[in-house]
Parts: sequence; structure tokens; C-alpha cells
Amino acid sequence: MAGRVQGKVALVTGGSSGIGRACAERLAQEGAIVVLTDLQDEKGQALAAEIEANGGKAQYRHQDVTSEQEWIDTVAAIKADHGRLDILVNNAGIGISGSVLDMALSDFQRQVAINLDGVFLGVKHSIPLMRASGEGGSIINMSSVAGLKGSAILAGYCATKGGVRLFTKAVAMECGNAKDGIRVNSVHPGIIETPIWDDIIGTGEAGDNARPPRAQVLDAMSAEAVPLGGKGYPLDIANGVLWLASEESRYVTGAELVIDGGLSVK
Repeated sequence: MAGRVQGKVALVTGGSSGIGRACAERLAQEGAIVVLTDLQDEKGQALAAEIEANGGKAQYRHQDVTSEQEWIDTVAAIKADHGRLDILVNNAGIGISGSVLDMALSDFQRQVAINLDGVFLGVKHSIPLMRASGEGGSIINMSSVAGLKGSAILAGYCATKGGVRLFTKAVAMECGNAKDGIRVNSVHPGIIETPIWDDIIGTGEAGDNARPPRAQVLDAMSAEAVPLGGKGYPLDIANGVLWLASEESRYVTGAELVIDGGLSVK
């Protein structure tokens, strides 16, 4: 099926790499005009150019999701350029591991600022533009399996992703009560091969002699913990995001889309 989000305007934060990159690519493949934002300007600009070269529509903007002013500026630019916003993928996030006894308050607060405050600001400033079209929209907040169950080395991360989960449900109810046609859902990835693991468990890219290779470590983790027996890839998450962004999920709001190979059922 082609054109599942044809002509819709989508904003994807943290769109330069990993899950955000896959979401930007997948939405563009299905006809969306994609605005991807990040702090990794070189990667973001290259991805936007690649999407355009492949026949899609995309543009890149530098954005710090912890800055309210940058959210205001980003949404204003989308309004000026496109006149509307139909899809918001609040994807930008970081992971900091370690014992809660050793974690610095500054690290805890930084994680909250990006993973949770950034989602709040995205929702706050995007909903008015979504409502302006009178056609509703879809907000997709990236949580995690760590937002469903605890982890001994990820207390701070779990706190942020659990916050995203319940924040999503509350906003879904608010939009439902407003009858504005905006659906709000969360996505919960499991063990997905992305660069976030390099910070969480100290892995690296292939050929990085200073750290164990990410792919090898995640393969071992998945074999032990995932019922389906393997890790996932960013495209697995992007396909779920596409479904939530499309009219195929028109009757879905306040839901948790868990994409984890069964990890969370154990």
C-alpha cells in the first residue's frame, strides 16, 4: 500500500539517526512532507537531501527539544512553510545508565529535560497548529519497554519513559474531550539496534577497538531475553509509527504500541 500519509506534514524530532531516521524515511516513502529536527546538523541535512533525492519531501531544522523557544520557532516555521501540521513524532531521547546511588542530579535532570520535558513542549506547541486545520492529527510519543517495567540500571531512564506513557494517556483524554480529532499514542521499543545503546551499555560501532561491538552485544542480549529470539531494527519501530500516523489507526488513542519481540511479557 502506497501513499498512506500522502500530503500530510510530519515533524520528527531526533530525526538524524536511529529510530528517528527510520521514521522520517518511512513517512516520506508513504507521501508525507517530513520536517526532521536534531542537534546533529550534518547528519540531518544529509538525510533530508537523501530523502529528496529518492523522490520524497523533507527538510531539516536544528532544534534543542529542551528549549521552549526553539519549539515555538520550529512550529512557527512549519506553519509558515506548510500551513499545517498533521503528525508529530516526539522521538528525541537519551539513555543514561548506572546505579541510582551514583547518578549525578545533573544527569538525571538532563535526561528528564530531553526525554520528558521535550515531549511536553512538543505536545503543547504542536496541538494548536494541528487543531487549526480542523482535520485532527496524530501525536506519537516514543516511550520504551523501560516505560512499562523497571530495570536495575536504568532508574532515571525508566522514570522518564514511564512519565511519557502516562502523559500520553492524559493528553489523549484531553484531546478526546475537546473532540479535536487528534489521537495521542505511545510506542514502546524493546532491544532495537540504535546508537542509544552505546551510552547505556558502553558499546560502539563495528571496528571501535575501545568498546565491544554493539551488534554483537545486542545479539547476545536478545537471544537470552527476547521470546522471538532476536533484536529489532529501527524499521520495525518506524512501521508501527507509520500505522499510528495513518488513517488505518483512526480509532486508536491513548494506547501503548509495544514493539519488543515479546520482551515485556516475560
